[in-house]
Amino acid sequence: MSVPIIILAATFLVLLALNVPVAFCMGVGTMLALMAIGVSDGVPAVQALQTEAHRIGTSIESFTLLAIPFFILSGAIMGHGGVARRLIDFANGVVGGFRGGLSQVNVATCMMFGSISGSAAAAVSAVGSFMIPAMNSKGYDRDFNASVTITAATTGLLIPPSNVMIVYSLATGGAVSVMAIFAAGIVPGLLMGVALGVTAAIISIRRSYGRGEGASVRETWIRFFKCLPALLLFFIVLGGILSGRFTPTEASAIAVVYALVMELWIYRELDWRRLPAIFLQAGVTTAVVMILIGTSMAMSWVLAYEGVPQDISAALLVVTDNPHIILLIMTVILLAVGTFMDMTPAVLIFTPIFLPVVTAPEFGVDPVHFGIIMIMNLCIGLCTPPVGTALFLGCGIAGTTVSNVIRPMIPFYGAMLLVLLVTIYFEPLSMFLPRFFGF
Repeated sequence: MSVPIIILAATFLVLLALNVPVAFCMGVGTMLALMAIGVSDGVPAVQALQTEAHRIGTSIESFTLLAIPFFILSGAIMGHGGVARRLIDFANGVVGGFRGGLSQVNVATCMMFGSISGSAAAAVSAVGSFMIPAMNSKGYDRDFNASVTITAATTGLLIPPSNVMIVYSLATGGAVSVMAIFAAGIVPGLLMGVALGVTAAIISIRRSYGRGEGASVRETWIRFFKCLPALLLFFIVLGGILSGRFTPTEASAIAVVYALVMELWIYRELDWRRLPAIFLQAGVTTAVVMILIGTSMAMSWVLAYEGVPQDISAALLVVTDNPHIILLIMTVILLAVGTFMDMTPAVLIFTPIFLPVVTAPEFGVDPVHFGIIMIMNLCIGLCTPPVGTALFLGCGIAGTTVSNVIRPMIPFYGAMLLVLLVTIYFEPLSMFLPRFFGF
């Protein structure tokens, strides 16, 4: 390992341990590494700063990246409206009448709202604030209710549109299109939701939790038509992208316009006076994502310049040349990374390191397939301490503690890991739709 890389890694880890924001950890580490490279090459230190600034600027100069602020804004608009409540009513009509039906309603609603908003945090907040108190009132255990909400909310990151999928596409340097990774996430995301729903049902039956309210067939259809405008957003965006009618960036802009029309004029549950605060919230979130992208891409350039991916590939070849073993090793690493790093920086940091390794001729893993594996791994990380965003948010909404929730979450961790392993070793699960649509 070269001196610049040692400096970069040491700086990053020390600052991270001091609770410095990840973007600044990457930015400062990259700057010091570039200075070390400049010293060895006889280049002035000021040129290192110019190089980093140039890399940060050019990395976010992308038409594809325009989709991120638009999808963030559309999710924020729907998060402040009545979409979640209508989805809950519809899900309750479909599956609420079964034993432990409210847990199934929770999972189904998290899947639908998460896929529409593209945010696990939004799903936990919007769905959890309704479902957790409702389940509490029906005798469900509070910690079980939080566990269901926290884990089910992550399915929205696999079912498109998903901002983290756009970030992965960017991190691959164009090797994976947004349309391909969107298509690849549909089946694994649905399978993850089914696995969590089955797990919740088994636990509910064993604990003799009661049935939900349910609804007649007529009432269920009425509820379906009430939430149809929200569901149509998913089909308009995804259908338009997969059919080639418009690009992901154009789809994101359409999503914003549609969300505004739906909340202001169809549902009429969003006041014009709230829009400035929503726009500000979306702008702040976008700024955080963009600075993460810029600093991580600068860091990735340093790693590539120093040949880190090639060194890792050579080291792994010494261990094995079996692609399944390599993916299993990387899964363990990503699961560990997910426990202390948020999803976006983890994707941006480790994609440029791992992707050249798994796509090398010796292993031949499809980059789209690897992207789904990486995202599924990091979805689990959102539910694990010490920094799991969904975990802490769900515990706060439920009024419980992380230590109380961990044990009830173990069966759900098992379900998520099982789906992850099936996806790793059965490639058609993620690759069928991208190949079907020719991406």
